[in-house]
Amino acid sequence: MRGTQPWKANRSRILRANATSAEDKLWHHLRARRLCGLKFVRQFPIGNYFADFVCREEYLVVEIDGGTHGTAIECRNDGERNQALASLGYKVVRINNTDIYENIEGVLDQLLAVLQKRG
Repeated sequence: MRGTQPWKANRSRILRANATSAEDKLWHHLRARRLCGLKFVRQFPIGNYFADFVCREEYLVVEIDGGTHGTAIECRNDGERNQALASLGYKVVRINNTDIYENIEGVLDQLLAVLQKRG
C-alpha cells in the first residue's frame, strides 16, 4: 500500500491474516479480477476505517456483516461509517455472512447491479 502510514499497512496485514470464513469465501470470487475484470483489495484503509473490500476504480466498498451488526449500537456505528465513506465518494454495500454462505451467486449479482448503476 504505497503512501500508507506504516501502522495502517501493518493493521491491514493483521486483518487479512485473521479474515473470517465469509470474507475468505467472498474474496475467492473477487480476487484476481474475477468479477468483471475489476480489481478489489482487502482491508483497505480509508480515513479512520478499514474497509473489508474495496474496488478503488469504482469507489465501491463491500462490508461483510456478521451477527453483531444487528445490535442498536452496531447499526448506529455502521450508519456513521457509511456516511463517512459516502462523504469521500464511496458507495457502501453491506452483505450479511448468511448471504455469502447460502447465496454467493446472488451476492455477486447484487455487486454487479450496483456497479452497473454507478457506471
